[in-house]
Amino acid sequence: MNLSIVVITHNEEANIGRTLESVLPLVADGKGEIIVVDSGSTDRTVEIARSFGAKVFVEEWKGFAAQKNSAIDKAAGDWILSLDADEEVDRDLGQLIRFIISERKPHPKQELLTAMGVALPKADANGYWMRRRNKFLGRWIEHGGYWSDPKLRLFRRGAGRFESRLVHEDVHVEGQTSRLVDGAIIHHSYPTLSDYIEHMNRYSSLGAEMVVANGPVRFSFINIVLRPLFTFIYNYFFRLGFLDGREGLLLHLYHAVYVSWKYAKAWELSRNQAITKT
Repeated sequence: MNLSIVVITHNEEANIGRTLESVLPLVADGKGEIIVVDSGSTDRTVEIARSFGAKVFVEEWKGFAAQKNSAIDKAAGDWILSLDADEEVDRDLGQLIRFIISERKPHPKQELLTAMGVALPKADANGYWMRRRNKFLGRWIEHGGYWSDPKLRLFRRGAGRFESRLVHEDVHVEGQTSRLVDGAIIHHSYPTLSDYIEHMNRYSSLGAEMVVANGPVRFSFINIVLRPLFTFIYNYFFRLGFLDGREGLLLHLYHAVYVSWKYAKAWELSRNQAITKT
């Protein structure tokens, strides 16, 4: 078996069908498998995943990294592709992935890429970074650090694990990695402001826990006011986020708010822990 595609889910009926449909060509004809680890969805997520032939496992929620590593542990393929439930693989990226896992059969765009001076991925890498396109409120975000947003998602089985973090977990791959220069993961993130605010509220709480884990946190004007302000200025002006219109303004404004929330929650959590101890 060449490829195992691993996805974790919880109430993703609006997304999971699109995600799995995009990767079906990669696992067709017995060339791979789809592993879905669900954390107790109450909608049609599990039903939809099984309709695409996925092997579904229902487990209690253990945290993002632990849940994704649990999916990796169930994979039998030589290669693992980790996707979020609101992502999909575009056609060009799919061609590159097939090229990597198919013992170097000719890439369908090899002559064109060579003529453009673009090198194909290294053959001996243990992991591959791929570009990700992010959509916010229905608009592609192309500035402010959101493109090309490289993610390490394809790796040899046994060579990669997600680092143990509460949030913003990344894959650590032992050995050499390479970058894929064609295609992208399509991230259908936050179709509404409510989705984004709910997500930022949850992630700021997890981020606060990570901050407090390093020691007590004092109330800091710098972290709660100035750091978010500088974050907005850097991403919106210096990284050209303003070129993404109204959606770019809202995205970077509320991301700055997320930074403020994180440090305010860290202070509150630290204070509550101190009160509990007294």
